[in-house]
Amino acid sequence: MPLARLVEAADALVATRSRTAKTDVLAGVLGDLFPDEAEAAVGLLLGRLRQGSIGLGYRTVLSAREGAPAASEPTLTVADVDAVLDTIAALGGSGSAGARNAALTALFERATAPEQEHLVRAMTGEMRTGALEGVLTDGLAKAVGLPLAEVRRAVMLSGSLPGTVRLALEHPEALTDVGLAVLTPVQPMLASTATDVAAALAVTGEASVEHKLDGARIQVHRSGSDVRVFTRSLADITARVPEIVEVALTLPAESIILDGETLMLDDSGSPRPFQDTMSRFGADAAREQVLAPRFFDVLHVDGEDLIDRPLSQRLAALERIAPAYRIAGEVTTDPAVAERVADEALAAGHEGVMVKGIDTAYAAGRRGKHWVKVKPVHTYDLVVLGVERGSGRRKGWLSNLHLGARDPEGEFGPAGGFVMVGKTFKGLTDELLRWQTETFPQHAVDDNGWVLTMRPDVVVEVAIDGVQRSSRYPGGVALRFARVKRYRVEDAPGGESALQAKAPAEADTIQSLRALLR
Repeated sequence: MPLARLVEAADALVATRSRTAKTDVLAGVLGDLFPDEAEAAVGLLLGRLRQGSIGLGYRTVLSAREGAPAASEPTLTVADVDAVLDTIAALGGSGSAGARNAALTALFERATAPEQEHLVRAMTGEMRTGALEGVLTDGLAKAVGLPLAEVRRAVMLSGSLPGTVRLALEHPEALTDVGLAVLTPVQPMLASTATDVAAALAVTGEASVEHKLDGARIQVHRSGSDVRVFTRSLADITARVPEIVEVALTLPAESIILDGETLMLDDSGSPRPFQDTMSRFGADAAREQVLAPRFFDVLHVDGEDLIDRPLSQRLAALERIAPAYRIAGEVTTDPAVAERVADEALAAGHEGVMVKGIDTAYAAGRRGKHWVKVKPVHTYDLVVLGVERGSGRRKGWLSNLHLGARDPEGEFGPAGGFVMVGKTFKGLTDELLRWQTETFPQHAVDDNGWVLTMRPDVVVEVAIDGVQRSSRYPGGVALRFARVKRYRVEDAPGGESALQAKAPAEADTIQSLRALLR
């Protein structure tokens, strides 16, 4: 397939918000693919390269593009691009950086200007066409003429959308044979959110209300003496977590698939900060600190698939197989009981609770109403220190915000200054993007072509799930899951009154954010 065909499709996806229209665009593209180019094409459409992370940082990619004149006519194919990325992925050792840059530059020289832009976004994960996996799955079902439910199930159980696309194009009839397989990761079931446990119970009915740990999602497979541990993104981390492998081998089952989380505990048994847990997943991480697995679901036991069984039966099986490693919780319809469980979870240092319909099946890969997450949300008034130019659907707008907290005592910089604590583009409506684009240049003190550096004049209210330690920012903390709630500025969209507006001197401090660290 010509790369230009993907570029045209991406442009069409950006141009519409209609899910039906996006589905039609993707069905047309997928239907034109050859099976052997399917996985590469899906990666280039989603901004998730088939080769994975191969050392293509933003600066590396932009530098290569800047040094390459654009081709006048499109000649590249998906296979051409994939072959270059394979070459780059194989590079290593002395001189690899130069060879990588040379290969990238040569690729960009063969691409037209629109193709260059598409490649930059694909390589840097900045595609933002609104074509996520769910829409692409819809497009695949339409392209091959199969029921959507059948295609969705194949994607979920295979754990690979690109692989499912290839299988569907080669042998569409084989999708019905895709099933749960021990040692093959399954897309995890996801949760929606609610403001409180009463609202969550109103959605789920009778539910298992369980502690929501501030850990890393894991999926543990065992077949005899063979154990595999996968992350939420289905990456195989078995070699990095020997303690979890050891636990799996002690369980009274020959074959099993468990869903849960892992976290690091301190000497008192309380959870350590999230980033301590995540540091153990690094390839070169020290093994002195032990990860503790905790499980909340079981999908398979000794040849019997439980994925379509109600949660009540799966929990009974989990209690039989791994009682010492179950996440705490209670089954109830009473909001008062659920609130007590939530209070206990927070007192134990956890994030909140998960409320799960007790009669529901495991909907792999889906974010529905059967699982509902409830956890406290913190809001802070921060200042905008800079803003990045958007890409994809946000091209032409000022989008990604650089956020700063006030440092009144000068603990991390000049007294009364501001310390950067993170970035976000979440929560920005088209109205806010338009306002930012019109307003922020008036506050700019520098512009490098990508980032507008601003005077700390604009205060924005941001919701966060918490903070984590970070060496990237001078204050030593970074925001977790930040999203914009509103601007504390009189003329901002939303009708902010003068009484509600805030001056930069009223912004929250870096010390208040650091106080969230456990």
